[in-house]
Amino acid sequence: MNQTSTKAPPSLGIRARLAGRPELQKVLSNTGWLFVNHVARYGLGFLIELWMARYLGPQQFGLYNYAIALVALLAPVSTLGMNNIIVRDIVRDPSSRDETLGTAFSLRLVGALLTWPAIILAVSLLRPGDGLVRWMAGIIAAGALFQSFDTIEYWFQSQVKSKFTVLAKTSAFIVVAAIRVAFIRMSAPLTAFAYAALIETILGAIGLIIAYRRIEGGLLKWRASLARAGSLLRDSWPLLLSWISIMVYMKIDQVMLGEWSGDRAVGIYSVAVRLSEVWYFIPMIICGSLLPSIVEAKKISERLYLQRLQRLFNLLSLIACAIAIPMTFLSGWLLRSLFGEPYAEAGPVLAVHIWAGVSVFLGVAKESYLVTEGLTRFSFVTALCGAVINVALNLYLIPAYGPMGAAVATVIAYSSAGVLICLLYARTRQIGLMMLKSLLPLRIRQ
Repeated sequence: MNQTSTKAPPSLGIRARLAGRPELQKVLSNTGWLFVNHVARYGLGFLIELWMARYLGPQQFGLYNYAIALVALLAPVSTLGMNNIIVRDIVRDPSSRDETLGTAFSLRLVGALLTWPAIILAVSLLRPGDGLVRWMAGIIAAGALFQSFDTIEYWFQSQVKSKFTVLAKTSAFIVVAAIRVAFIRMSAPLTAFAYAALIETILGAIGLIIAYRRIEGGLLKWRASLARAGSLLRDSWPLLLSWISIMVYMKIDQVMLGEWSGDRAVGIYSVAVRLSEVWYFIPMIICGSLLPSIVEAKKISERLYLQRLQRLFNLLSLIACAIAIPMTFLSGWLLRSLFGEPYAEAGPVLAVHIWAGVSVFLGVAKESYLVTEGLTRFSFVTALCGAVINVALNLYLIPAYGPMGAAVATVIAYSSAGVLICLLYARTRQIGLMMLKSLLPLRIRQ
């Protein structure tokens, strides 16, 4: 007698398990939205920059990236390093949400107002006779004023509701992507692309305001508090210094290349960096969605907390190596195929630079641990060490080896700041060992 099988299809079983775990379902949904956003921004953005690189050529594309790098060096001052602190405080104390958001917005606006003239002054000192670079840097830097509204994004992140942030920012990005394409078709001057960057920031801020107004009723409920400002700054200043240090060892190579090897060398190096860094959205998506659950796990048990961290490290190291290995062998072909023969010499640079991603992936996860443990000052120490190592190596390697020297310096600096320095400090040695363990083959790791 035939019996009808009662075994549910795999898809139904997965749905049933998710239905019983609404928190996991929420995290997966949030991760999915963040993935859509970053794929759109990094994927479409990469295609637009590829077209820009072909249109502008290595010289002008290098000048464009030199201006962006100069702005990026001081841009963290406008954020004050509060990103994860805001998320953490809202998760811990939802009743103080309006005070936290209002204070954070006010602080970021003040930071942006201080950053703008500082960037223009820095450009004037580095290239006193180059009005084009000064003009472009000033336009791009003005975007920091509107990025103060990114405070809204951190509220959505704390609620694991990144869908609304994605809709706001991706819409702005797509509109400006079309504008950039129009500029290329019109043979627009270089400054037009700087204005496009500013327009994107403005439209993104408008989108966030509209999304928050629809969900929470607007920003008028926000209120600033000196006491809350002091609390946020006490926790965030190490992260601010950390982000400044990170920007130094992420962008100083392009500035130093521009000064010693010329704008064309910056253009060659920039396309290699674009292909290398296009993957960096992956750890940001995963860690951004999982930070609230990691903070909650700490409240439940230390064992659960460490288990979740180790799984996060294991996942990110696997993804990073799965990207780096094929890119190492395909780098030359990719550069020639995508950017054209003028950029062919960037192939070997990419084959080296791509390995910096392993440390970046693990470093993003490490920040979740440092924030949860209240070790934000150590974050600054590691970033500062990485910046010092990178600058020192660039001083020696760039004059001798140009873009390749910058790539080698980057990989060494990222590895030192991301993983190795953790082993030297007792309170972070465990997390350093966890990161190293994640790099081992699965059979040895177990």
